[in-house]
Amino acid sequence: MNPEQQIHTGRATGHVRIGVDTGGTFTDIVAVDTITGALATTKTPSTPANPAEGFLTGIDKILGQIGATPADIESISHGTTVATNQLLEGKVGDLGFITTEGFEFVLEIARQSVPDGYGNSYFWVKPPRIVPADRVRTVGGRLDFRGNEIRPFDRESARAAVEAFQAEGITTLGVCLLHSYANDAHERAMRDVIREIMPEAVVSLSSQVLREYREYERSMTTLVDASVKPKVAAYVANISARLAELDPGRHIPFSIMRSNGGVLSAEEVVHQPITTVLSGPAAGALGAAVIAAKAGYPSVVTCDGGGTSTDVTVIQDSRPSLTTEGRVGPYPSRIPMIDVVTVGAGGGSIGWISPEGTLKVGPQSAGADPGPLCYRKGGTEPTITDAHLVLGRIPPHLLGGEIPLDIDAATSGMTELAAKLDLELEACAAGILEISAWNQANALRQVTVKRGLDVRDFPMVTFGGSGSLLACRLMDILNLPAVLVPPNPGNVSAYGLLTVDVRNDYVQTYVARHDSLDLAAVGAIYADLTGKAADALRLEGFADSDHLFERTADLRYFGQAYEVRVGCPDGAITAEWADAVEAAFHAAHHALYGYDFAGRADQPVEWVNLRATGIGPIPRPEIREIAAAAGDVASAVIETRQVFYDSWRPATIYDRSKLGAGHRVSGPAVVQEFGSTVPVHPGFAAEVDRFGNLIITRDGGSSVGAASEGASA
Repeated sequence: MNPEQQIHTGRATGHVRIGVDTGGTFTDIVAVDTITGALATTKTPSTPANPAEGFLTGIDKILGQIGATPADIESISHGTTVATNQLLEGKVGDLGFITTEGFEFVLEIARQSVPDGYGNSYFWVKPPRIVPADRVRTVGGRLDFRGNEIRPFDRESARAAVEAFQAEGITTLGVCLLHSYANDAHERAMRDVIREIMPEAVVSLSSQVLREYREYERSMTTLVDASVKPKVAAYVANISARLAELDPGRHIPFSIMRSNGGVLSAEEVVHQPITTVLSGPAAGALGAAVIAAKAGYPSVVTCDGGGTSTDVTVIQDSRPSLTTEGRVGPYPSRIPMIDVVTVGAGGGSIGWISPEGTLKVGPQSAGADPGPLCYRKGGTEPTITDAHLVLGRIPPHLLGGEIPLDIDAATSGMTELAAKLDLELEACAAGILEISAWNQANALRQVTVKRGLDVRDFPMVTFGGSGSLLACRLMDILNLPAVLVPPNPGNVSAYGLLTVDVRNDYVQTYVARHDSLDLAAVGAIYADLTGKAADALRLEGFADSDHLFERTADLRYFGQAYEVRVGCPDGAITAEWADAVEAAFHAAHHALYGYDFAGRADQPVEWVNLRATGIGPIPRPEIREIAAAAGDVASAVIETRQVFYDSWRPATIYDRSKLGAGHRVSGPAVVQEFGSTVPVHPGFAAEVDRFGNLIITRDGGSSVGAASEGASA
């Protein structure tokens, strides 16, 4: 049995599964003992200069905490921001682009549209292309949209293109030839030429990255994949080498979280690096979905607050929403990804004054290094963390005392900023938090209201180190019914890494009207896609009997420029099967846009893309009930200190580890634990449910009992 087989069949050498989520400020670690089911969590500062250092420090720390050795490790799953940060910072490197003759300006033309928020092109400055026009080369040859060859591949022009890049020292290339989604023969021929002339080149083919129509999006996605390949490969190789040193002579199974909500072995992910661009946020959404469903909340919005940013998404029926319309920074990426909206409002987000003299917050961040003023590591500007500290809402230390906070430094910096704004100290700090809350609220509206959902129907799950700090204020702004704060909220993303399955997605464009659908052709495509998914699962070590598959399709009304994705039934592909998919499309279109054309012969339905997903199930850690409250909530009181909400007033400070199921805390209060803090504002209360979650409601009401009734299902 190979190492990849060991991790997934549950017969690995060790008995400890570890999830490691590397964020901008902290690296979060969760370990589960597969024998006892016991969970352990910890955090350690991230090391942006070399993320592998923080990763290995976290592994050592969690092993020491549970009294285990590297030999006890069964597997490690990792959420990384390497690709994300590279793209957000615009560090795409020197790229070359090879496309079909006559289409050299596909990146410049793009979609000929102005982004939302700009009234017209006079106010919009077109950003630099990912590849400048002088680094685009074309090759002769042409296919039609069905994949039929119109003109043969021109090997001479292909050689000339590669030789030109070789002369310029450009060794990272993206190849996107017209209609290669229907026939990849010309792209494979292009790859052979590149290997012959420049074997050291890093190459991404569009037919391997995104086998889907729309030339601009396919080109961009391919180039993004090529740009992150070297850095992701180096990062994965570095960690893999360090893991090999932990337990010489044994390969520790190591997987990376993907944007689609699944994991993939490190050996394979280096060939698909673009799939990791939302690795960390995806893990958090999956972990929150599992926790909320167990607590009786199958549909929620999530708020994952870190040191640099806040990620929000919506969960419906215990499943995060997926999209292929995502962007990473300025770059569109049509890969399947969990529908996450990110806003620059994390603990390290900086408060600053605009040229107009108004207070702004973020997206600039102090991150982990130098960090907020209170870290005393060289930070020079006040941050959200400094504001919370000045107002007494967080303790004078983080991680149980591991990171002391200097309130004098925070106060001094905040006072200086307040003076420039002609504000009192408290008003300035509270203003920073208010702006941050509205930034987060607007992000939550994007994943709900803009998608046709009523945000008021959704409880919210808050997690991450800073995710719960503004929970009560978000309840006010959005009129949310409740907020759920899981135990160890700072480690939910790392926990999520232990709850996800292996997932592989495959797509093939197939454009045909429903009334003339070739069922045999559809069946053949799905058989091919499913076969590729099965092959990938075998490489990951899954026996055929463990394989699960999902089929979906993108449909639209004839003439529309957008599609709606719907699930396809299992079983044989028959006329009845196709009609069921069409009916599902009408229903989904109505739910999204408020209308449909079901039964209208003058509005035919068109099939566009066929998709298949291969799933390799991995056992999830059990969420256990906690002990019922043994005594009065006063036994969990640490102290009483002055906290500023609308004014300075005494607030009771609680140790969350001493709260039992049924304990109720009324504001003004602060609930503290190792990795996070929950301020409970006046007029709100937090009650502990039987799984250890804090359920925040407006004081006088409780949703714990009703929600928990269905939690055992």
